[in-house]
Amino acid sequence: MSATAPTTTTTSTPTGTAPALTTRRRWAALAVLMLPVLLIAVDNTVLAFALPGISAALSPSGAQLLWIVDAYPLVLAGLLVPMGSLGDAIGRRRLLMIGGLGFAVVSAFAAFAPTAAALIAARAALGFFGAMLMPATLSIIRNVFTDPTERRTAIAVWAAGFSGGAALGPIVGGVMLEHFWWGSVLLLAVPVLIPLLALGMWLIPESKDPDPSPIDPLSIVLVMATMAPIVWAVKEVAYAGVTGTSAAAVLVGLVSGALFVHRQLRRPRPMLDVRLFTVPAFSGALAANLLSVFSLVGFLFFISQHLQLVSGRSPLEAGLFLLPGLAVTVVAGLAAVWLVRVFTPATVVSGGLVLNAVGYGVILVSGQAGSDLGLLIAFAILGAGVGMAETISNDVILSAVPAHKAGAASAISETAYEGGAVLGTAVLGSVLTAAYRSHVEVPDGVSAADATTAGETLGGAVEVAGTLPGPLAADLLESARSAFDSGVVVTSSIAAVLMLVAAMIAGLTLRQRR
Repeated sequence: MSATAPTTTTTSTPTGTAPALTTRRRWAALAVLMLPVLLIAVDNTVLAFALPGISAALSPSGAQLLWIVDAYPLVLAGLLVPMGSLGDAIGRRRLLMIGGLGFAVVSAFAAFAPTAAALIAARAALGFFGAMLMPATLSIIRNVFTDPTERRTAIAVWAAGFSGGAALGPIVGGVMLEHFWWGSVLLLAVPVLIPLLALGMWLIPESKDPDPSPIDPLSIVLVMATMAPIVWAVKEVAYAGVTGTSAAAVLVGLVSGALFVHRQLRRPRPMLDVRLFTVPAFSGALAANLLSVFSLVGFLFFISQHLQLVSGRSPLEAGLFLLPGLAVTVVAGLAAVWLVRVFTPATVVSGGLVLNAVGYGVILVSGQAGSDLGLLIAFAILGAGVGMAETISNDVILSAVPAHKAGAASAISETAYEGGAVLGTAVLGSVLTAAYRSHVEVPDGVSAADATTAGETLGGAVEVAGTLPGPLAADLLESARSAFDSGVVVTSSIAAVLMLVAAMIAGLTLRQRR
């Protein structure tokens, strides 16, 4: 097909796939689609480096600080499947445009949120509109790139944008925070989405499922009732240990999940075809997707705080410190397209997950998170693993379904991604918080209120130290930083073991894929 100007129309076809496009048009459409991909990925982690500024400006509690990070991916993950089905029904491009407009408007509000509660609410609203953006991007790619080799390359670019964007978030945040207030990182959405809204209707073809599954409100409620209580319980255990309330929340989540599965199995046209999970390659690829992102987001949660609050780097210096790891993530994602021609998908994905484990192992070998060089090496290794595992696992997921069901498959894939983002912060972040609280020792002479603040988070300890006399401040900072680093070692141990288990699962479930 020539690379001349496109002559095709952008109406949907009876099969639900996009019309045939010229080579130039296909790749131009991909370039525009990468804007929301980068934005969503950046938005998952961009607040990591703004946490100290948010702590100082809005004075959130430790639980609120975690919810500021988690509200966005939690809502996003809960709505991806229904939004994917909605895109199949009304048109993926249409849903993309609606989501882009809403995301830009809410981002402007979030940037000026006056309280921690308002910021949490705004982040949840961003998750709502973000859920419109993400299934549309990957499903459009699946329908535009029908050639398997081209599709795998396009998905590699998409995955590199996702994983690279997650790492780019702290870098962009560091640059913005060096010159502006914390809310500036949220305003990034506006200039990024303007080109999408301006060019999307021209470059991106419309496509939809000619026979879509109906939207099921009860199923949507059950998805949210599954995820929210479990994530809340993880956070609660970090602060108060296992309680009757947290156990009840887990039970609610598990029962809701079972009811959701039961409902999908009984409906003649389910919102989510849960039978897909009985296919080993499909389930294995999803697990690899989720746990790879889990490792990346969990790592970014503590490295962003360590570089600023322990090592004393400015936001810009801390962001630039991660630049080598970002480059490795992107290169590894693109290299995976070549690697899978030589090795099986199982080898590439499991190898990537092993690299994730090695990245965390570097921290364990050093015995603490205190070595910045060790963190640099660990993040580069981790980035290589994430790039490899994400690219191939997403390709396996998409290739397992017909093109007209790309929206649903994309939503499942991205639900795994966002679930990994939620759990990476909720699990590793909560373990880190619990370890910090159990190890920090607030010196005598600190008021009860300040002792409570310093005992909840490292950011709170740094803020309190700024109001204390020199010797007292030094004692508090030494204890807080030591407690934080001891918590990092604990979380790294957990993450390393999980990555090794995930590598074994991927090796077994994907071994039949070529």
